[in-house]
Amino acid sequence: MNRNRNKLVAFAALVIAVVVLVVAMVGGGSLTAQTTTPEAGSTSTSPAARSTAAANTAAASSAIANPSTLPAINASQLPKEARQTLALIAQGGPYPYERDGVNFGNFEGLLPKKSGGFYKEYTVPTPGEPDRGARRIIVGKDSAKYYTPDHYESFTFIEEDK
Repeated sequence: MNRNRNKLVAFAALVIAVVVLVVAMVGGGSLTAQTTTPEAGSTSTSPAARSTAAANTAAASSAIANPSTLPAINASQLPKEARQTLALIAQGGPYPYERDGVNFGNFEGLLPKKSGGFYKEYTVPTPGEPDRGARRIIVGKDSAKYYTPDHYESFTFIEEDK
């Protein structure tokens, strides 16, 4: 019984954090959210709505300290496509590229040293590129996320809680 109560309290805190994050992201605008009702017979919301909700949930739920010496960037400062990739990661896919979710070996040694299989990579699409482009998000088993705009030549730690 106490375990269920703890889960409920954690869920309520997550919901509050998401609301606070949304308000902060829109610059403290109106707290009145516009809602849409799915058409009759529809069983799900639009992909864009799920993506936004997942991004907000991811941002609220993964407020971890930077485990590296890398510079940090706020998730809201990332390119739109990177924020969309974060949302896909939060909701567990589906991912647009076959290689999304594969192991990232950290052969460059720029991320904190960890055992094999610790990191996974995800594509951040680059508009105008005919292929996957150079941008990626790397996620550790510790939930730390890193952004590389230049195919692993440099990384920044993604702060999702601000």
